[in-house]
Amino acid sequence: MKSSENSALSGNNVKYACPMLCEGNKTYDKPGNCPVCHMKLVPVDGIKQDEHPHEHPHKYPHPAYEPEASTLEKGNYYCPMRCEGDRTYPKPGDCPVCGMHLKKQESFANSGVVYTCPMHPEVKSNKSGLCTKCGMDLVPEKTQDTSEGENAYRKMTEKFRIALVLTIPVFVIAMSEFLPFLHLENFASKKVWSWIEFILATPVVFYSGWDFFKRGWSSIRRWAPNMWTLISIGVGVAYLFSLFGLLIPGLFPPQFKDAQGNMQLYFEAAAVILTLVLLGQVLELRAHSKTNSAIKALLSLIPPIARVIRNGQEKEIPMEEVQVGDILRVKPGEKVPVDGIITEGSAVIDESMITGEPIPVDKSKEDKVTGGTINGKTVFEMKAVKVGSDTLLSQIIEMVNLASRSRAPIQRLADIVARYFVQIIIAIALVTFTVWAIWGPEPVYIYAFVNAISVLIIACPCALGLATPMSIMVGTGRGAQSGVLVKDARAIEEMSRVDILIIDKTGTITEGKPSLKSFLSFGKLSDEEVLQLAASIDANSEHPIADAIVKGAKEKNIELIKLDKFESLPGKGVQAVYNNQKIGFGNYRLIEDFKASLDDRKKIKAEEWQSTGQTVMYMVLGNVVEGIVSVADTIKETSAKAILALQHMGVKVHMLTGDNKFTARAVAEQLHLDGYIADCLPDDKYKKVKELQERRHIVAMAGDGINDAPALAQANIGIAMGTGTDIAMQSAEITLVKGDLNGIVRARDLSIKVMRNIKQNLFFAFVYNSIGVPIAAGLLYPLFGILLSPMIAAAAMSFSSVSVITNALRLRKK
Repeated sequence: MKSSENSALSGNNVKYACPMLCEGNKTYDKPGNCPVCHMKLVPVDGIKQDEHPHEHPHKYPHPAYEPEASTLEKGNYYCPMRCEGDRTYPKPGDCPVCGMHLKKQESFANSGVVYTCPMHPEVKSNKSGLCTKCGMDLVPEKTQDTSEGENAYRKMTEKFRIALVLTIPVFVIAMSEFLPFLHLENFASKKVWSWIEFILATPVVFYSGWDFFKRGWSSIRRWAPNMWTLISIGVGVAYLFSLFGLLIPGLFPPQFKDAQGNMQLYFEAAAVILTLVLLGQVLELRAHSKTNSAIKALLSLIPPIARVIRNGQEKEIPMEEVQVGDILRVKPGEKVPVDGIITEGSAVIDESMITGEPIPVDKSKEDKVTGGTINGKTVFEMKAVKVGSDTLLSQIIEMVNLASRSRAPIQRLADIVARYFVQIIIAIALVTFTVWAIWGPEPVYIYAFVNAISVLIIACPCALGLATPMSIMVGTGRGAQSGVLVKDARAIEEMSRVDILIIDKTGTITEGKPSLKSFLSFGKLSDEEVLQLAASIDANSEHPIADAIVKGAKEKNIELIKLDKFESLPGKGVQAVYNNQKIGFGNYRLIEDFKASLDDRKKIKAEEWQSTGQTVMYMVLGNVVEGIVSVADTIKETSAKAILALQHMGVKVHMLTGDNKFTARAVAEQLHLDGYIADCLPDDKYKKVKELQERRHIVAMAGDGINDAPALAQANIGIAMGTGTDIAMQSAEITLVKGDLNGIVRARDLSIKVMRNIKQNLFFAFVYNSIGVPIAAGLLYPLFGILLSPMIAAAAMSFSSVSVITNALRLRKK
């Protein structure tokens, strides 16, 4: 059967290769395991040529990384080490690969309100209603259930306390020969004290530290060695050695015994090592709970209830029941429940928790409001436009979740080292034992045994693995609180290297809210008819200039007319059909498309308006320019300061705009830009980005419109202004909620600080292991007589991970 199967395979010319590409493009004729890494070979057509499996661990998993069947379903838990890429797990617990405690992905869906009865707190419901016992209205409560992270922290703390209480006497007994004032030998023989050590140390091993052994066994069974492999081997060998030495001392040579024939036991080493590891886990879990504090802070912005007006009556309903189109009332000091538009009244809204800007914003009828922001001292009514997972706040939370789980390119080095780290450490431990057993002083086996265990215990691959994810998690959360949303970790790393920023004018440098300035007829139409046609055709466009023209026409009580066959011409304008005649409205390029022309009189008038900073649009009927309409857009107050700050950071700022050369020059000179190009089509922006990249520049592109989407996608970093269109945000790696250039300054500053923090973490991890392992092996003994106790090694190992997380947490204050 087997031979026929191979024959069939070979008949189909199926080739197999290692998914980790250990031997480059080498292929095999038969299925099996890679001779280098022992991974299962896969069909060649299963590996895409444009991607590397190291960058897609969830797509090309190591056999050791295959999850249990229960983990294949989508869940809310993930490993902070990203062992299996962006794989999630349905239940809390430990990562099946590295053994670390899984973290919960905080999300909008997990933030639902719990209702309870004031008289019967045991009655709980996820919906409003009546108490089943007394009939009282259920009221919202802040859920009292602690998170899985807090439960894990509490359990680990309990185990640590038990271990500490039992370990202290074990340590005192073992160290009694160095504490002669205790006179323990007056109370019992050394054999009896050894039994007491065994009795006290055993619960530490089999209760407090048992999870570590389960993690170690899981890593061995899956052939995915990690820090728990080293700890379980080191502590397990020390405990079993001591147990056999206590029960069957005759098995061991004289070198392992003292002058009285008593065995040298290491119960205290096993107990102290596990207690110190438990302490490290307690501190690590406590620090972990702070790394996603930004997401928890965002979730806290979601109010539990909303006041809906139905049939003229105000009613409180759970947030989950708010529907699009509902009219909601927001009272003074309350949080805005969902995204929507003010329909009645006005407000002063504190948007600092969303945009990072401390100054409250005035809002009036028809203005947009964002869920989670805080109302001032007025009452207003609003229409719900986006609810549930569609709100900006929910999208921010989701984006932070995705970014915090992504992997930065800089982590590849740590991944490569960590992949072979444990095997190297075990080999070093064996070499250490051999060298000390051959050339060490008497008793040689004691020295060899202790130093080998020290090597196993002190090594910490966990610090290497945590170096990047912790900084990314804290940094992306901090960015979200400042109005900077990062799509993935790569964007953070790349943003720190950007040397050229390309920006659009409308909506990026300027307010993006142009107002109608002037309109003029050149021929048979009246001035009002020119404006009427312009507003009617622009009513179907989403460009800010179109909005300004439509709004200006309505303010002048000009009725819009229905046009047929509307079509957007990116970078040029729009066109439609009016009275069976093709009409167009746009910039100078549109005139060329319609094969129309401008005489000197029309050209002079248009340039006169443009020289004052107005943007001029041409109305073309057939092939005749019948009039012009102009709008003016003021430069944002923050633009000049932000551009100067970016230039001081070493970033050259260029403006590419579809506007005319006169308006573009006026803006560029006013803001002291490093360069500008006018009359740009979307394709021109795309080509400019590509040209700069070919000259080895790292290019960031900021924009807010559909016409910016191609350039945003091509740029090394696309930056979408949050006030712009959805397609711009989808094409970008970074979104600025506030939508001004100060956000780019914050994004650049954040990326620099996150990358610096990552490099510090990697430095700490590499240096710690580079120095710690040789010292544990006894390298300093021939020169200074210094040896490292396994207990000290355990303390150093535990605090290495804690130091990495603590350093990452500093980003919360940036």
